Amino acid sequence: MDLNDITEFLLSAARSVGAEITSPWFYLQLGLILASAGIAYAAGAAIRSRIELTALAMGWPAALRLFMRVLVGSASTAVFAVLMTLARVIMLTSTWPSRSYLLAVAANLAFAWLIIRLITSVIRNEFIVRLVSLSAWLVAALSILGQLDPTIEALDSVSVVLGGLRLTPLLLIKLGVLLVVALWLTNIASNFVESRITRSGDLTPSIQVLLVKMIRLALMIFAVAVVMSAVGINLSALAIFSGAAGVGIGFGLQKIVANFISGIILLADKSVKPGDLVTIGDSSGRISAMKTRYISVAAGDGREFLIPNEDLVTQKVVNWTYTDKNTLVKVSFGTNYDADPRLVCKLAIEIAAAAPRAIKSKPPNCILTEFAEVGMKFSLTFWIADPDGMDNVKSDVMLSLWEAFKREGIRVPYPVREIRIRGGALPVETTVEVSS
Repeated sequence: MDLNDITEFLLSAARSVGAEITSPWFYLQLGLILASAGIAYAAGAAIRSRIELTALAMGWPAALRLFMRVLVGSASTAVFAVLMTLARVIMLTSTWPSRSYLLAVAANLAFAWLIIRLITSVIRNEFIVRLVSLSAWLVAALSILGQLDPTIEALDSVSVVLGGLRLTPLLLIKLGVLLVVALWLTNIASNFVESRITRSGDLTPSIQVLLVKMIRLALMIFAVAVVMSAVGINLSALAIFSGAAGVGIGFGLQKIVANFISGIILLADKSVKPGDLVTIGDSSGRISAMKTRYISVAAGDGREFLIPNEDLVTQKVVNWTYTDKNTLVKVSFGTNYDADPRLVCKLAIEIAAAAPRAIKSKPPNCILTEFAEVGMKFSLTFWIADPDGMDNVKSDVMLSLWEAFKREGIRVPYPVREIRIRGGALPVETTVEVSS
C-alpha cells in the first residue's frame, strides 16, 4: 500500500462518514445508543448493589467465583448489548437494514467486549488483563468495521531494514503481544514447577532455589525463541546486535551479570542457604529468600537487608549455621580481689548449666583469665542449640550472676573518681582512686 492508496482510502472513508451523518436515521440511531447507554449504566449499578457476591458464590470454585465477579462487574455492558440487539431487531422489521447499521455495530462491539472480559477473567494480573482486553477488543472492532485487512496492510507497508531483518509496526505489535502471552504462560508454568520442587523433601533449600532459577531462565529463553520464530524473525539475523549487547553488558550491566553469576555460585556451593543465620558486615539476621540479584536477610526487628549476591562472594560472611547450629556463648565478667575465684567459677557454671537453652550434653566452663588492675576477670562459656536470641540468653545468665553475687557478698569492681580542690600554684588537681 503506497501513499496514493492510503489517500484514496482516507477519502473514501470520509465520503462514507459524510453520507452517514447527513441522514436523519443516523441521529435516530445515535439517540437510541445514548438512551440505551444511560439505561444500561443505571441497570448495572442496581444489579451490583443488589447482588452480594460473597454470599452468592460461597463454596464455588475459585475460577467460577472470578467469572461471576467479572460478569456482575460487566452488567452494564451486557444490558447495553441486549438493548442494542432489541433495537436492531425492531429497526430491521420496520425499515431498511442500512438504516440500523450503527446499532448493529454498537451491539457487536458491546458483545465483543463482554466476551473478551469473560475470557480474560482467568488471568490474575490486572495489567495483563487490561492489555489483552484492549488489544483483543481493538482487533475485534476493526474486524466489525471491516477495516482489519486495510489496517494490517498499512502497518506492514512501513518498514526499516537492519541487516537481514525487516522491522515493521505490524511485526513489532505481533512480537509484543506474543511475548506478553508467552511470558505469562511461562510464569504460570514456572510457578507450578516451583510449587512441586519446594514440596520435595529430598532436596535441600539451596538446590531447590537453584533448580527453580534454572528452570525459570530456561523457560524464558525457550519462550522468547519460540515467539521470534513464530513472527518470522530468523535468530541468525540478530547477530548484528551481539556486539552491542556485549558492550552493554561490559559497561552498563556488569553488576547485574556479576550478581546473577554470584547467585548461581552461592546456590551451587551451598555456602549460604535459606534459613541460615548470617552476619555480613554490620548486618545480621536469618536468610529469608535468595533472589537472582540479592538475598533477603530478616533482622528480626521488622527490617530486611537486601544484600547483593556479589557481596557474599567477595566479602567475609559469618554463617552461624553452616555445618552446625550449636553455638558457643561467651560471657565475660569481673570480681574484686576479696572474692574466692573457685567459688566464682562454681557459681557461674551452675548458673549457665541451669539456663533453659543450654545444651546439657556439653557442660559449661568458667576460667580465670586475668589479674587486672581493678580486679579479677573471668570468662564463662556454654553451648546453646540455636544462635537465635543469643543476646537474650547472655542477658539472662548475667542477671542470674548478679543475683548470685549479691547473695554471696561478691562485689563487682568499678572505678570511683574524686575531685579535690586545694590551694597552691595549681588551684585544681584531679586524682583518680579505684575502689575494689
